[in-house]
Formats: sequence, C-alpha cells, structure tokens
Amino acid sequence: MSTAALAPLALATALLTGCASSGMGGGDIVQAGKPMQPVLISWKSDDGAIDGSMTATLPDGVFQGRFMEITRQTVSDGLAPMWAPWPMGWNDWPDEVWAGGPVWQSESTSTQYSGKVVANLTDAGNRQMRCRIQLITPDMGMKGGGSGQCKVAQGHSFTVNF
Repeated sequence: MSTAALAPLALATALLTGCASSGMGGGDIVQAGKPMQPVLISWKSDDGAIDGSMTATLPDGVFQGRFMEITRQTVSDGLAPMWAPWPMGWNDWPDEVWAGGPVWQSESTSTQYSGKVVANLTDAGNRQMRCRIQLITPDMGMKGGGSGQCKVAQGHSFTVNF
C-alpha cells in the first residue's frame, strides 16, 4: 500500500483513539450520627465522554451502569433505559425538572443542549442508584468536570464531583 493510501487510515485511527476517555471522581456519604463514608466513581467512554459506563464504589456495594449526556443529538427513545425503574424523567426528584419535560416525552430528536448527565446504576443485589451531574464544560463531556447528586433507591443520597 502506498503512503498516500495509508494517510486516511492513520487519520481515522487517530480520531477514534482520541475519542476514548476515562476519569474519576467521588464524594462522601454524610449521615447524622455516623462518620463520613467515601464514594469513588469512575467512568469510561469511547465517544468523547458523552455516553459510556460508570462504576460507583460505596462502602456497602459496587454499582455499575450507563451514563449519558443529554445533548441536542439525544433521541428521547434513547433515554428510555435511563428512567427504569424510576418515573420517566425522574420527575419525582422535586427540587427541579431535569429531563422530564415534554421534549423528552415524544419520539423525536431534541435540539436542546443542557450540559446535564444522567446515570442509572445497579449493584450485584439489584439495588438501583441514579445520578444527575451538571457539567462544568458541557462541550467536553464528562472529561470537562462537573458536580451533581446520586441517590440509592430507598437509601442515602450524596454529592459527587469530577
């Protein structure tokens, strides 16, 4: 193969390799009358930190699942797995509306850019945990950093930072 023929292949390989990313963050579980307990969260993405896998290590279990940044390319049907078993759009989280508005209740592609990430994780005992993260630099995805909150079903919630 000629050098000219290899150039597009080299460029494509560099672009694909450059999109893979990972990172870590964490927080502390604070409960009245108990010592703080650390939480470690790691994530990995093959698409530039917009969608990928997340692992949260808590003192009482390891939760794994998917995270997704809500972007203008997000199709509402693509978010469906993020809501289960919670109410659609997590509209039971009362302090603000995140993604449960009418735009996410149709079978369309949204053009709204929010800089918000949702994650739905499960542990070996099938306990559920959900997280919502506000990105600091939304166009960089998770690798741009952010902060948010995670909640274990019928359990505690805690703040996380990346």
